[in-house]
Amino acid sequence: MASQKFDAVVATPRTGKFNKNHARRVRVAGKIPAVVYGAGMDAVAVTVDPRVVTKILHSEAGHNTIFDLNVEGAALVKAMIVDWQHEPIKGKLLHIDFKRIAMDKAMRVSVPVQLTGIPAGVKNSGGILDQVLREVEIECLPADIPDHIDIDVTGLELHGVIHISDLPHSGSIKFLGEENALVAHVTIIKEEVAAEVAAVAEPEVAKKGKGETAAAPAADAKAAPKKK
Repeated sequence: MASQKFDAVVATPRTGKFNKNHARRVRVAGKIPAVVYGAGMDAVAVTVDPRVVTKILHSEAGHNTIFDLNVEGAALVKAMIVDWQHEPIKGKLLHIDFKRIAMDKAMRVSVPVQLTGIPAGVKNSGGILDQVLREVEIECLPADIPDHIDIDVTGLELHGVIHISDLPHSGSIKFLGEENALVAHVTIIKEEVAAEVAAVAEPEVAKKGKGETAAAPAADAKAAPKKK
């Protein structure tokens, strides 16, 4: 679970018609509209401070952070951010969805995969490290959610691969993806570029050859002496 601790997020219930004008008034007041749901309880429309939410989203655990949510007039609950919307140009938060969390029930989340070290195939053989899968889906209790899953790639040789089955497994988390799914590999960029260049150049060479063949009779005819 995320090591960083946050103060309880305070949310104020919303009332009235929840339309665009209502949301605009909420944002003008320095808050953003949000919804709290889950744990078998009714959904509640609230407003929250966007600065508090942004701080959580930018933390190491990001949206997987579990924190105390204090909805005014209700009991304190554990919650996490499950969805959010940004303004497309300025990037300001527009809306947040919170989900109440039962700490004794397993849940599914996606966590980042972090590769550590420099592969031998990169250092000694001129390869490049290509990370194909940057997040993996796991199932575990909320208290066991890791900030990220680390794997050391130092020993990875040229053309070496890492699958989900190679990631650190423990009894507290269950990987939900295919065990043979590719996470990362060391490849050679020169070979890939050469193949692409050959594929592009081949039609041009064929076209040029055809043109030269077609032009040859005309040149021969021009050079041939006239019969008397």
